[in-house]
Amino acid sequence: MVGMESFKLEINQRPNLSMQRKSSPPESIDIGPLIHQAALTPHLSLKSLNTFCDAARHFKFSGLCTSLNYLPAARERLGASCTTKLIAVIAFPFGTIPSLFKEEEGLWAIDKGAEELEIVPNFLALSQGKSEIYAEELARICELGLPVRVILDMANLPPNQLNIAINAAIEAGVCGLQSGNGFGPAVDASQICRLKELARGRCEIKAVGGLKTLDQAKQLIQAGATKLGTSSGPELMRTFRQEQA
Repeated sequence: MVGMESFKLEINQRPNLSMQRKSSPPESIDIGPLIHQAALTPHLSLKSLNTFCDAARHFKFSGLCTSLNYLPAARERLGASCTTKLIAVIAFPFGTIPSLFKEEEGLWAIDKGAEELEIVPNFLALSQGKSEIYAEELARICELGLPVRVILDMANLPPNQLNIAINAAIEAGVCGLQSGNGFGPAVDASQICRLKELARGRCEIKAVGGLKTLDQAKQLIQAGATKLGTSSGPELMRTFRQEQA
């Protein structure tokens, strides 16, 4: 989502992101509401988690994304009512667990205060040409009632599977496409352009992976990103505000 409001999207809503992009060049956007602060390293201390939560509230980031272990502590630190939505990752980072366990993770995350879910899908089913199994798994997660993004591993997903993965995910009810899981090479503008082309304005696009500088952020926004997943949110905001001063 582009704008100052936090993201709250019903499963079947499909915003025209391309129109929003045309009206808001990167130079004029407050990037704070576009940022999802990542708190996903398994070695993260609770002190560091609290620092991320406090920064997310201070800069009005639209999301803080963390793993299940840290979810209760993040919910407590963010508080019950906050502009920053608490996002839980499901089957992260590779998605190689049975669908039943993914559903259980989703239910547990909801019980612990998650407001949005990001799921690594069944890439095995996709590679075997079983797109219906891939889609059914995503549909069951979407039926849990929270906004869901699918984490696409663009660095490793064969190009001939990308369009199938996107269309099946959107038909299943996801509200957004995520370029990757943050491992591997940094996301680049060409990947986001490709996602925007294939999404055709039907859902949001989240750029993830090696995003550390404001110039990178601007390039990804220009390419079509509507969310920016990064562990460097506070640093980006400080640079952004220095430029605006």
